[in-house]
Amino acid sequence: MSEALQRLIEHDPRERVRFEAEVARREAEAAISRRLEGAMDVQDGRVEIGSRVYMPDTRGALVPLEAVKPQHQLEDETVRKIIGFARELSAQIARFREHTMGDLSDFDALLAQHYGGRARGGVKGNRTYQSYDGRLKVQVQVAESIAFGPELQIAKGLIDECLTEWSGESRPEIAAVVTRAFDVDKEGRIDAAAIYSLLRLDIEDPRWTRAQAAIREAMRVVGSKEYVRFYERDTPEGAWRAITVDLAKT
Repeated sequence: MSEALQRLIEHDPRERVRFEAEVARREAEAAISRRLEGAMDVQDGRVEIGSRVYMPDTRGALVPLEAVKPQHQLEDETVRKIIGFARELSAQIARFREHTMGDLSDFDALLAQHYGGRARGGVKGNRTYQSYDGRLKVQVQVAESIAFGPELQIAKGLIDECLTEWSGESRPEIAAVVTRAFDVDKEGRIDAAAIYSLLRLDIEDPRWTRAQAAIREAMRVVGSKEYVRFYERDTPEGAWRAITVDLAKT
C-alpha cells in the first residue's frame, strides 16, 4: 500500500471500507481465475503402465484399452470433452456474477454516499436498476429459506381439534387446505406457501387463532439466496424479455 493511499484511508474511514471491499473482490477474482485455469484439466481417463494402456472402470479396476469397446471409449472421450467446456463455462459465469454484484455494490455505496444514508433495498434486499432509456434492466432478488420450529406441531394439534369438532359441519374446503398444508414431500419438507395459506383464513375460533399465532412463532429464517436477473426490451413501452444466463433455460 502506498503512503498516499495510507494517508487517504486514515483521513477518510469511507476510503478504508472501499479499500477493504476492493481487496476482497480481487481475492475472489484470483480464486475464480485459479478455478478457470484448471477448468479444462479433465484427464483422458487412461492409465499407462509400462507399455500398456488401461481405463479404470466404475469399481476402480484397470481394464486393458483393447478390452474396452470402441463405443465406450468414444462415449468416455465425448463426456470428458463436454465436462471440460462445462467447467470453463461455470467458472466464467461465476466470474461474471462476482463482477456484477461488485459493480452493483459499488453503485449502491456511491448512491448512499450521495444521499448521506444507507444503501437502498428493502428488508430482503430486493432492488431494480434500469438504463436511462428504459430498455435494459437488472433485478436483484433475495429469497429467504424458511424452516418451522416445534410450535408448528402445536398448531397442528389445535387445528385438528377444530376439524374434529367441525366434522358434522360442511367445511370440506378448510379440511383440504389443512391437509395440503401439513403434507410433506419426499424429502420430508413442508410447503411453506401452503402453511401461509392457513394464516389467511379468518375463522372465529380461539383455538384457530392460537394455532395461527403458533405458526407465526414457528417461522424461522434459516438462510437466503440472492438471484440476479437481466431483461431487455425494444422500446420503453414494450414487454420485457429475459436475458437467459441459466443453461437449463437457454
